[in-house]
Amino acid sequence: MAAPRVRGGPTRNRGATPPARLGLMLITVLSDIHANAAALDAVLDAVAPFDQLWVTGDTVGYGPHPDAVVTRLEAEGAIAVQGNHDAAALGRIPTHAFNDMARAAVEWTAQAMSAATRAWLATQPERRVEGEFTLVHGSPRDPLWEYLYSVPLARLNMGAFETRYCLVGHTHHPLAFRDDGGRIEALATPHGTRLVLDERRLILNPGSVGQPRDGDPRACAMLLDTDTGTVEWRRIDYAFERTQRALRDLPLPSSLAARLAEGL
Repeated sequence: MAAPRVRGGPTRNRGATPPARLGLMLITVLSDIHANAAALDAVLDAVAPFDQLWVTGDTVGYGPHPDAVVTRLEAEGAIAVQGNHDAAALGRIPTHAFNDMARAAVEWTAQAMSAATRAWLATQPERRVEGEFTLVHGSPRDPLWEYLYSVPLARLNMGAFETRYCLVGHTHHPLAFRDDGGRIEALATPHGTRLVLDERRLILNPGSVGQPRDGDPRACAMLLDTDTGTVEWRRIDYAFERTQRALRDLPLPSSLAARLAEGL
């Protein structure tokens, strides 16, 4: 998928409004971990300490470590939603819409993951509301499938959630969309970008932990600080060679391992 056209990086031009009803805390927001334990461990170690961990879906699929990833998320008390790969691995949705590579990985995951991993995934809903944040995987209009990657789609989705902010994933690209008085902006969010949470509504995508696709192989994370009323995007190096070795030992397409070195 081509990267969306975006405006320049956001600047602080209005006063911050700390999100309501959450209290003062630091929240780590992740998406699309895709059973990549090396990436998840590196991210969580790099951003610690934090008060809560939120995950916007696709915890499993593609990667070789579904059980290790879910065990780590459970230990961290993660709050999560299901993505399309999670739902497919559970047998909740068919796999005919997946490409051959994704289908092979989902089918392997369904057979390989433990009963405990399956049970944890099954308890996650497709949508959550935490304070002023709605959490979904794809989009608020279609939590499992819609790729929210353009201004026209963001405009359509601004009316599909009731909170001030919405957290999504699915595209594997870090990005933000802002409603500035009815004008929808796509905002670039490279490493270190900090965005103020003011009165303007936002759709926020932290990017992918386990399989970035924006040409940067580093894992993605987003930090939500309800004290300062800001979000910050981070990129973290991890030992992708470890994940590549594990993938090459499995009956899965070789491209799943190769793409991790390129961020594609």
